[in-house]
Amino acid sequence: MPKIIEDLPRRLMEEARRQVQESGYSALTIRSVAKGCGVGIGTVYNYYASRDALVASFLLKDWNRCLDEIHAAGEAAILPEPVLRKVYDSLNQFLQQHAAVFRDEAAASGFAGSFSHYHGLLRDQLAEPIRRFCPDDFTAEFIAEAILVWTVAGKTFDELYAPIQKLL
Repeated sequence: MPKIIEDLPRRLMEEARRQVQESGYSALTIRSVAKGCGVGIGTVYNYYASRDALVASFLLKDWNRCLDEIHAAGEAAILPEPVLRKVYDSLNQFLQQHAAVFRDEAAASGFAGSFSHYHGLLRDQLAEPIRRFCPDDFTAEFIAEAILVWTVAGKTFDELYAPIQKLL
């Protein structure tokens, strides 16, 4: 009789996250995740089609948590500054948490084909809580794009907020 492992997809995802944080994206393999969880390689493939799918699963889980925090801040805010700061802080935290993926050349080439699609999706997701403070959708998207690009480039919130204030 096969052994039953409680919540195996989550355990596989968490093992992959741990390995990426400790050894980097390039060192992650389906074999290493299987070994870390005490299961066969085929078992991992029953849940995740590839290493990239496994990494994408924990990135998506963490990103959705960030979005929930951003939307909660957006709903509670009366002024735009707390929302924009939360967008910046959440994005910055996410980037730092997953630096081992975002700074890895193999990961960049693996995800390059879907970059433009997901970049646009990220911009739209970040623009959503900003919209109510903007005169139109384009301004919200422009601000979200600025936060996305310049946060990745290492700018501080104060550096970003000064020019953004002029748009609101």
